[in-house]
Formats: sequence, C-alpha cells, structure tokens
Amino acid sequence: MKQPTSQPLTEGAQVRVVGGTHAGKAGSVHDIKTGKTGHVSVTVRQANGVRFKTLARNVTPVKRVD
Repeated sequence: MKQPTSQPLTEGAQVRVVGGTHAGKAGSVHDIKTGKTGHVSVTVRQANGVRFKTLARNVTPVKRVD
C-alpha cells in the first residue's frame, strides 16, 4: 500500500526531491495530477526557471525561510 506524504502538497509549496532521477533538486510545486493508476505526479519549478516532473512520493515539503 502506498504511504501518503506527511503533509498534503499544495500549489506553490516549497519541496526538495529525495528520490528518483531528480534527487537533490528543490523548487516549488506548480502542477499536481493524479494518473489513472492512482500515482500522483507534480511539476517542480526551480529558482532558475527549469521545470521537471516527478512523482509526489519522491518529494518532501521544506519550510520557507522568509
């Protein structure tokens, strides 16, 4: 059974990728989609404007330092 993330992801949330191809990258969430099989994917936009897609299970929210 899939484990939910500790906090639900929302648009604009700051996240760090902890698994998969993009591990170590960080940015903000801009698109959250659930596929037919139930897997949730997110588009992460880095500070330099580069965007990439990854599975929600591979990201963890980080606290903003304002």
